Amino acid sequence: MQSDETITVEDAVQVLAMVGDLSMGLPPDHSIRTARLAARLAEENGDGADACTSTRMVALLRWSGSTATAAGFAHLLGDDVRGRHAMVTRTLSGHAGLTFANVMPLAQMQCEVAGDIAVLLGLPGDVENSLRHLFGSHHRGDMQEVLFAPNIPRAVFYVRLAGDLEVLAPAHGTDGALRLIGERAGVKYPATLVQRLSPHAQDWLGMLEEPSCAANYPGHDRRVPLSIVADVIELKLPWLTGYSRRVAALARRSASLAGMMALEESPLVRAALLHGIGKVAVPNVVWERPGKLDADDWDQVRKVPFWTARAGTQIPAIQNEATLASFIYERLDGSGYFRKARGEALGMQERLLGATAAFVSLCSPRPWRPAHGEAAASTLMTAQAAAGRFDRQAVEAVLAAARGPAQRPPVRDRLLSDRELEVLRHISQGETSREAARAMRITPASVRMHVDNIFQKLESGSRPAATLKALARGLI
Repeated sequence: MQSDETITVEDAVQVLAMVGDLSMGLPPDHSIRTARLAARLAEENGDGADACTSTRMVALLRWSGSTATAAGFAHLLGDDVRGRHAMVTRTLSGHAGLTFANVMPLAQMQCEVAGDIAVLLGLPGDVENSLRHLFGSHHRGDMQEVLFAPNIPRAVFYVRLAGDLEVLAPAHGTDGALRLIGERAGVKYPATLVQRLSPHAQDWLGMLEEPSCAANYPGHDRRVPLSIVADVIELKLPWLTGYSRRVAALARRSASLAGMMALEESPLVRAALLHGIGKVAVPNVVWERPGKLDADDWDQVRKVPFWTARAGTQIPAIQNEATLASFIYERLDGSGYFRKARGEALGMQERLLGATAAFVSLCSPRPWRPAHGEAAASTLMTAQAAAGRFDRQAVEAVLAAARGPAQRPPVRDRLLSDRELEVLRHISQGETSREAARAMRITPASVRMHVDNIFQKLESGSRPAATLKALARGLI
């Protein structure tokens, strides 16, 4: 991993907070605001500085695992983004398919992935533990007993209560929010905690409009792989697994062939790893529609780079690369989005990033089409360059890099057998056991046996969690 492929812990947490918010259909600063409320509540309840800091981190990463459950909620609700927004704001009308039995496994998966993210970021154990308990446990049938189990950290209750206040107040007003919160007192959070919050609710909500202090806790500036952010984003759509990594790797090789200096190459690689931020704001049903997208679908898709650019505005540390990433769908002839930039408005970085992403996408399978071979993808890219959509020099650099010698594979992690790795590659792309079995010419029972072994070795309880850990270890 090169130094330009890292990000500080605090900045990674901020990006993942926004990713979680967008995935849930919430305002992009919801988790930031919730974190300030939760930390204030912890302080009011007598917790020390370290506990308040941990509570803040839990609130920021509360929805970080939501990309992992997008497919499940899309199946239950039709629209995973609007549907979950309605669930959180309590505006969802009666939905027969939504039951404790089918929601709790998704909640547990979300907790598992959020906890694993905390581990990957090297956060304190109390943050990880709180994230793993945010939504209770499916091992207990009585919801109230689950929520008040002795091992539930206090930070969980602070974050639940602060999150409800922040999200309900805009929809129902402060008094209405407190009334709805009161209905959950003694069930979702302790009644005594609600009583402690109520006199301060209005003032604390007003405090959120004031600038916040920069985070300053031990390890906040430690650097971690930027690929963690890309991997979490792509859990939303399993067929995207590893896509941003491949774009970044090809962009790096293409940049040198295009004559770019190292100072130009670094932002390009970082932009490639961040460009998917806005994708989480679009429902899975749009991404996986088999036919042509309608006008409403395109309205949502065109906002993808807008949300990526917005991330740079909200998180100054990534502003330059997020802005660059937001040009990834622009085209020389002005036919791209969201700015419809054309010609000289696009520098060589923007041109090369767009060409790289398009080529890697063509070479990757999608729900509506199989992957193109490199020769066919090269022909299509060359034709698009001749038509004026892509820069000819950028396309030539990308194709030359793709034809070049393969990168030396990293040292193999021997945790999994060759057969288990093959199974993992299939299931990480969203294939069912039956589909993986057909592709591998083995029985579905054999696939399930290998999946059980993979889960045991990776200490994972779900496919998204196993995928995230496998990517971090370089297994896939």
